Amino acid sequence: MAAQVQRMSRLMVKTLRDDPADAETLSHKLLVRAGYVRRNAAGIWSWLPLGMRVLENVARVVREEMDAIGAQEVLLPALLPNEPYEATGRWEEYGAELFRLQDRKGADYLLGPTHEEIFTQLVKDQCTSYKDLPVILYQIQTKYRDEARPRSGILRGREFQMKDSYSFDTTDEGLAESYRLHREAYIKIFQRLGLEHRIVSAVSGAMGGSASEEFLAPAAAGEDTFVYCPSCDYAANTEAVTFALKPVTGEHGPVEELDTPDTPTIETLADHLGVPASATLKNLLVKVDGEIVAVGVPGDREVDLGKLTDHLAPASVELVTAEDFVGRPDLVRGYVGPQGLEKVRYIADPRVAPGTAWITGANKQDKHARNVVAGRDFEVDDYLDVVVVEDGDPCPTCGTGLKLDRAIEIGHIFQLGRKYTDAFQLDVLGQNGKPVRVTMGSYGIGVSRAVAALAEQHADEQGLCWPAEIAPADVHVVAAGKALQTELALDVAEKLGAAGARVLVDDRAGVSPGVKFTDAELIGVPKILVAGRRSGEGVLELKDRRTGEREELTVEEALARLTA
Repeated sequence: MAAQVQRMSRLMVKTLRDDPADAETLSHKLLVRAGYVRRNAAGIWSWLPLGMRVLENVARVVREEMDAIGAQEVLLPALLPNEPYEATGRWEEYGAELFRLQDRKGADYLLGPTHEEIFTQLVKDQCTSYKDLPVILYQIQTKYRDEARPRSGILRGREFQMKDSYSFDTTDEGLAESYRLHREAYIKIFQRLGLEHRIVSAVSGAMGGSASEEFLAPAAAGEDTFVYCPSCDYAANTEAVTFALKPVTGEHGPVEELDTPDTPTIETLADHLGVPASATLKNLLVKVDGEIVAVGVPGDREVDLGKLTDHLAPASVELVTAEDFVGRPDLVRGYVGPQGLEKVRYIADPRVAPGTAWITGANKQDKHARNVVAGRDFEVDDYLDVVVVEDGDPCPTCGTGLKLDRAIEIGHIFQLGRKYTDAFQLDVLGQNGKPVRVTMGSYGIGVSRAVAALAEQHADEQGLCWPAEIAPADVHVVAAGKALQTELALDVAEKLGAAGARVLVDDRAGVSPGVKFTDAELIGVPKILVAGRRSGEGVLELKDRRTGEREELTVEEALARLTA
């Protein structure tokens, strides 16, 4: 039997008729039911033979396109010393998501979530002259992240496969070119994989750097929300959407104090005064590295703590508790206003622009104030776009109302600049004989996550429908049951394999034709070839898994069609 042929009678696969009890997403249900993966613990998964085929096919496509832009593959350790991460501050910045451990001597280590520090050290050791650059290095390796709530199968795990690459250049122009090469390579990768995707503006977060874009696969199971404009090409992660600061001119009356008993929330205040929530100013108190900070947004909007945290990184951000009001008579819970606040930094969303007037807390129990004007009655220390983006918010480019959609992040590219090369003093000798500080880019693709994204986008009520490039086989040959049918199926499978096709053949004895057909639909190979009732005549049925189209072919016709 040719090496390209896999008999199901010898394949370790156990399909399930019912969804796993803990499965919430389509990919989780189908990848488990079809025998691609099995759960070991929360966020930890084993890849079974069929799953490994798909995973390796995704990795192959990634490798081919990375090699095509001149990138060189390496493999760095996953178990890493903590000193490089302390040098960049990420030992602390990563917080609880970083897997930390100690060896028997008490030395600190971590399981790598990303490898910027280690790649920077590698290049510092290997490259000393401008003649050694530019260079792009990449690896496909297991990464680790201590997710608080691992869920959705392999979409959000604690251990996952990732391609991370890093570019090193002597100029910002060189970095821009490396970034362009990666961007184009990613487009080709996701097109070859058959992943529908959107490229959106993003924030860099703990990675640091400036320019940043995400590649998102639209899917109902997506944990990322992005916006797009139906009138122009603007698209962005919600955390990257900005609202322009537009000062307002006009006359407003003096501040008026109002009796507002039992109105500690925006809803109760608006109802009491008979005004829309948008006329009020919401002041959320948070602690930034332990210091109380007030954040002002219109009363009808919510503060996006993720955006706020990104803006203030690497500082830690947490909500205040009842204990934080003890000993602070200037902070009246439920009645805080920006006017008269002492020793409290005030951050406001750009919608709280200079000249805008608000109803807000009067810093007295059961009291609010009307006509409190930004820039007249209080000053804003920092303007940061921190509201939760809503459907219909104006497009920053053309003003059209934005649309919201959900997606899975499958790739992210960053122009890091010199954050990491500064930390490790990575210089090379320039053309003029003087040291030049190297600049970096960082580029990631979730290899195992791409498998889940494909399962989300390429499935129907019967099961998976893999794109041909990454399917576990090119054709699934099914022997309907009788000896003659099994003999024909094995003969055709062998000939297909000899011609270079990847074949999965269901030759299982004692399994009904109905179960075999159901498993073929569930497993999702693009073409299903059935040796059925006309096997004695040398006629087979070819079914397209995606379209459901069927046609009868002779053996010779089937071989020609499937090996063309």
